[in-house]
Amino acid sequence: MYQTDLRPSHQDAADTDAGAASIARERTYRWDDPAIAAAAARQQDGTSFLRAILDGRLPGAPIAHTLDFRPVSVEPGVVVFEFTPAEFHYNPIGTVHGGMIATVCDSVCGCAVQSLLPAGTYYTSLDLSVKFLRPVTAATGSMTCEGTVTNLGGRSALAQARLTDASGKLYAHATSSCMIFRPAAGAPA
Repeated sequence: MYQTDLRPSHQDAADTDAGAASIARERTYRWDDPAIAAAAARQQDGTSFLRAILDGRLPGAPIAHTLDFRPVSVEPGVVVFEFTPAEFHYNPIGTVHGGMIATVCDSVCGCAVQSLLPAGTYYTSLDLSVKFLRPVTAATGSMTCEGTVTNLGGRSALAQARLTDASGKLYAHATSSCMIFRPAAGAPA
């Protein structure tokens, strides 16, 4: 049985006892024009494109800035993201929202597929199945999500994601099917 301490912090408890409102939290973030990376994705093979994002030569996806996750390695067929769970990822019961975990898993699976695609070829997710194995909280610490391609065909791909903590303990596992869109023969990339 896993339990998480969901009691308010000492300061929040003192404010509540005094009748004051809880301390508000605020978060600000920035993102770049997504059209910049989208244009580059049509011109570069998947591994080169993703490495350009990793190296900062191209902007990352706005969703990565919104949820504060980032790529840490890109190899053909294997992509790794990381994030540190924070309160802004929480659901109303004090753990990281399953949608956050699903988003990271979906993103890393898609990028693993993209890492194997030639220039001018793209993909979209067809489905995602996530198994949540343990609760994630800010106390969990830094997490990595590794996406690997298990099959790449002419029209579809299958990938999986593993979300682990710093010690390698598995918190979630996902599988994703992606549809592959290849340019017509003779069409420009």
